[in-house]
This record gives sequence, C-alpha cells and structure tokens, in this order.
Amino acid sequence: MTLKRASQETREQRAKMGPVANQPKPASRPAARPHGPRGMGPGEKPKDFKGSMRKLLGIMGRFKGRLALVAVFAIGSTIFNIVGPKVLSEATTALFNGAVAKINGTGGIDYGLIGSILLAALALYGVSALCSFVQGWLMTYISQKTCYDLREAIAKKIDRLPFGFFDKNSTGDTLSRITNDVDTLGQSLNQGVTTLITSVTTVIGVLIMMLSINWIMTLIALLMVPLSILLVSLIVKRSQKYFFAQQQVLGAINGQVEETFSGHVVVKAFGKEDETLQLFNQTNGRLYECAWKSQFLSGLMQPLMSFIGNLGYVAVAVSGAAFAALGAITVGDIQAFIQYVKNFTQPITQLAQVANVLQSMAAAGERIFLFLEEPEIAPQEGCACTESLDGGVHFDHVRFGYDPEHPVIKDFSATVQPGQTVAIVGPTGAGKTTMVKLLMRFYDVQGGSISIGGCDIRDCARDDVRELFAMVLQDTWLFSGSIRENIRYGRLDATDEEVVAAAKGACAHHFIETLPGGYDFAINEDATNISQGQRQLITIARALLADRRMLILDEATSSVDTHTEEKVQQAMDNLMAGRTSFVIAHRLSTIKNADLILVMNHGDVVEKGTHESLLAEGGFYADLYNSQFAECIDPVD
Repeated sequence: MTLKRASQETREQRAKMGPVANQPKPASRPAARPHGPRGMGPGEKPKDFKGSMRKLLGIMGRFKGRLALVAVFAIGSTIFNIVGPKVLSEATTALFNGAVAKINGTGGIDYGLIGSILLAALALYGVSALCSFVQGWLMTYISQKTCYDLREAIAKKIDRLPFGFFDKNSTGDTLSRITNDVDTLGQSLNQGVTTLITSVTTVIGVLIMMLSINWIMTLIALLMVPLSILLVSLIVKRSQKYFFAQQQVLGAINGQVEETFSGHVVVKAFGKEDETLQLFNQTNGRLYECAWKSQFLSGLMQPLMSFIGNLGYVAVAVSGAAFAALGAITVGDIQAFIQYVKNFTQPITQLAQVANVLQSMAAAGERIFLFLEEPEIAPQEGCACTESLDGGVHFDHVRFGYDPEHPVIKDFSATVQPGQTVAIVGPTGAGKTTMVKLLMRFYDVQGGSISIGGCDIRDCARDDVRELFAMVLQDTWLFSGSIRENIRYGRLDATDEEVVAAAKGACAHHFIETLPGGYDFAINEDATNISQGQRQLITIARALLADRRMLILDEATSSVDTHTEEKVQQAMDNLMAGRTSFVIAHRLSTIKNADLILVMNHGDVVEKGTHESLLAEGGFYADLYNSQFAECIDPVD
C-alpha cells in the first residue's frame, strides 16, 4: 500500500467521524494532540534499546541466509584488503634493496619481481572490491525489503486501529512513522550492519598483521586505543538522547505542517499566519536544537580520532626508524605498519559512528514498534443473523463516553421499525453523531446494547454491520481521482450507466457535465477545485449508488442551496422508501416528514414522536423549531 493510499485512508477515517469534529467537544473527551507527541523533550532516550533491537532482528530473521552471505563477503572483502599492504611491503622492500644495491654497485632493481608483486596486490584489491560490491548489493536488498515490510505493516495497522487512536494522535506524527522513521531505520540498517562487520574484522585482522611485523610497535600503537574508547564513549553518551529527540520532534513538526496546509484557508481567513508561523518556529527551533547537537557531537569523533591517529603515526615512525637502524625490521614493513596503524584507527572510529547509527536506528525502531503494538480492534466472525437482518434497530439503555468516567450518552433507549425514517435532533453536543458512530461500531457501547434485527451488533463482525449502511456526512471526503471514480467508490463494480444514474438522482449530473472532461474531471487532493456544495452532491451520489439497506444522513444537505436541497430531498425521499434511515439535522424543516423524531439533550432522549405531535406538546422540540425563526435577542456590546 502506498503512502498516498495510507494518507487517503487516514483522511477517510477522519471523514467517517462526521461533523462531531466541528462541534465543541465534551469536557470528558480527551483532547486531541494536533502537534505530535505530548510532553516530549530533548532529554528523552529510547526506553527499550535491547527490546527494539531484538524485535528488529526478529523481523530480519527470514533473511538469515542473505545475512550470512553478507557476513561472508564483508569478511572476505576486509581480509583481502588487509593482506594488500603486507604484499605491497614486499615490493617496497625489493625496490629499496635494489636501489641500495645499485648505489653500492652490487646489483640492481628487479623490476620483474616488483611487477609480479604489484599484480598480486592488484588482484587482491580487485577481489576485495568485488566482495564489497556483492555484500553491498545484498545488504541494500535486505534493508529496503525490511523497510517495505514495515511500511506495509504500518499501513495495515492503520486499518485495524480503533477510532479513538486518531482522536488522540496527530495524522502528521503517524505519517512520520511510515516515512521518516522507516527511512531512518533503513539507512541506519544498511550502513550499520555492514560497517559493524567490516570494522570488527578489520580491527582483528589488522591487529594480527601488526603483531606479525613487530609486537613492540604494536603495543605502542595500542596505547592510543584506550584514549579513543574514552572519547568515543563520552560522545556517544551525550549524543544518544538527541538522536531520539530529533526523531520525536520531526514527527511533531510533520503534524503541524500537515494540519496547517490542510487548513490553510481557515488560517488565512482568520489572519493567523503570524501565530501559525510562530508555533512552527518554536517546533522548528526544537528540531534545530536537537539536530545540531546530535550531528555536532557525532561529528566530533572524526577529527578527534584523526588527531589520536596522527599521534600513533608519530610514535610508530619514531620506533620504526629505531628498529630499522638496528636491522630488526625492513623499510617495507615500516611502510606497511604505518598503513596498518591508519587502518586500525579508522575502524575504531567507524565502530564509534556505528554506535550512534544504532542509537538512531533504535530510536526510529522504537517509535515504529510502539505504533505496531497499539491495541487493535479485535477481529470477529460474522454472525448468522446478519444475513437476514430486517432493518429494525433497538437501542437498549445505551451508555457511552469517550472518557468512560464522563459519559456522553447516558441512557439512550429507542426502537426503530424496519423501513422507518428516523430523525435525530437536538442542540450541538447532545450526542447525535455519537449515536451514529455507535450504530456503525466505530466505537462500542460501554453499557446497554444496540441490536439490528434482534442481533446484538457486538456479536457481528464490524464489516458486516457497516455493509448494511450507506453514509452521507456533512464533512465530505473525496480522494484524488476522477468524479466517476469517487462516485463508484460506493460500489466498485458499478457500470458507467449506473454511475450516471446515481449522479442524476443526486442532482449532480448537470454540474458534472459542465466541468472539463465531465465525469473524468480530476479532483485534486483536497477537492478544492470544486465547491463544497458540489462535493456534497458527489457524496450523495456515492450513497445512492451503494444502495444499502439502511442510510445515515448527517446534515447531508447542509452545503447545498435551497433550490438544490429540494431536489436532493426528493431524491433522498425516493431512496429512503422501504429502507431504515437515520437523519441528523439541525434545520428541522428538512425532517418534517420523518416517521419518528428522537429529540436528544445531554445524551438522553427527552422527547419522541412526529413533527406535528411534538409541536403540539410545546416542549423542547417546539422550542428548538421556533428558535430557528426567532430573532437574536442577545445584547451586542
């Protein structure tokens, strides 16, 4: 599944939540986190480094064979590379001895011997390069296949997460895990594993070669190692926390950017560019602080290790000259030993850098695995009664709260007969849309039950329950694609003729024909190249095409003009005939013909009846209805 598709599914899940996002949230509902992880600071460290690495190794377990080949070729490449200086030392010694002999008049330079030695060295380095190429190709495959699998796992995880997760976590932070964190893990994996193998092999191999040349010079060179380890450990300890904080803040800044661009019209309309930019600059400043500290500290290792390495060269050069004067070592061996000293300090530097790479990989992996371990919606098997549901719905003392301690729906009871049109009305925050979410099992009730056709919906698979409904929401959702594809989303096997018929039933055919390309007109990512009313008509056509047994209309005509509303209402009346329909409306004039009106307030049904009977009672519904035609009497300062 592509990132774009994952982003579309996330937007779909948001859209399914309906207009409750535009209503004041109940005090009991946990506040959303629009700007990434809460309480995040630059001092945080990976909480479970070993656990994250163990999980990553578990994922890579199926690449055991390829990883073994990577180790073999990496070790082979390193060994051939290590032997090279020793072979070249023979050429240096032969050249030096030949030059001395020529000066003394006792001989000359044996160019044939030197040539054969150089060819042998060239072959060694050629084989080393070939092994390095093969292990690089294998490791790239392993790392990128691991990234592919993780992205796929995250995308599938999004489909299995409860809606409450998206209420509490920003979309930008979720997308950051599937992009930045996975990319960081892949790059670190590719770089870290190979470097770790080659560095360890180089240290061991070079140490053996140095000992074979002169053990005293080897001990002198090894005196630099404790100092190197001390400096490396200090730097790694300081930089570790900043690498993790960098990944965290990167997720936060992605959340801000995603929100700002998706709501840029509102930002501009209210003139909040400066405030938005200020908030972005604050998060960007935190990212800058974490990034430069982590990069600066990790960058210190190279110059420090180079300085220590130069000290080693000086010590080796002085001691080597003394041994050469005593005839205990050849000139070629001194040249090879100096090169080995360089090759010895370099892998130690690389091992220090690998430590930072592993910390960065652990930080990214921890965020990925924490996401993958989020509680999921439990899978369920379909129940037998879903195959013969008659459309009757019974709400039995339903209780629900986004925070269980503060219920939004306290004691909701109602019975809806098959084929009835039921209107749910009430003031903002009364729990109307929440009831629809419970009906479609976006959330499960915390008390009481909801039954369809005598079957408790909690005993049925969520997909089976949702297959019963077609939805039209106030908050429209259209994906990037043609109008034809967006309408056909209601029923993917529909013909072009059925798509056009649905558009005509929703009064959308005329405006679609006026667009360039007609039904093939491409809607952009945010659907901003058509009006809000046109977007609503397309979603209505989608619901008409779906042709489900039950309908949910949540302010379905709120974004269309009065003339179009009359046509759409007639189309909806025809569609709702013989189907159980739930209509949420604030404009009470649109639900006069409903078979049953449920009046909600503070999560309970306070009145029920028809439009005429409720008006005759002169109660809460009558007050709501009459208030739509009353003038505002609030004082104006």
